[in-house]
Amino acid sequence: KHKMDAEYFKISDDAVETVNKAKAEEHRVCAVGTTSMRAIESAVSAENMLKEAEGWTNLFIYPPYEFSIPDAMVTNFHLPKSSLMIMVCAFGGYDLIMEAYKQAIKEKYRFFAYGDAMLII
Repeated sequence: KHKMDAEYFKISDDAVETVNKAKAEEHRVCAVGTTSMRAIESAVSAENMLKEAEGWTNLFIYPPYEFSIPDAMVTNFHLPKSSLMIMVCAFGGYDLIMEAYKQAIKEKYRFFAYGDAMLII
């Protein structure tokens, strides 16, 4: 029942062609950031391909969620209990993400918007 803030996005025809070609050729598709992930997952066609789209999304991604387009993600280390951390756990799996956070704390990574990032594959 959580209400997500809406974010504006635009997915161009060029981006659609690039992503769908990569998927068709079985290459990895990486979402860079949570806003990109929400935009991409808000623009999925009936055939599970990316489609051109523009508008606002208030998509709340939480486990269990079946991602349609990306199979990799770059994102920051987000605040505990935030909707962004919940999305990252939905993508990477709770146990893997918690292990990454333990390592980040141990190594004194910087958290939040201008901190260090992680690649989830």
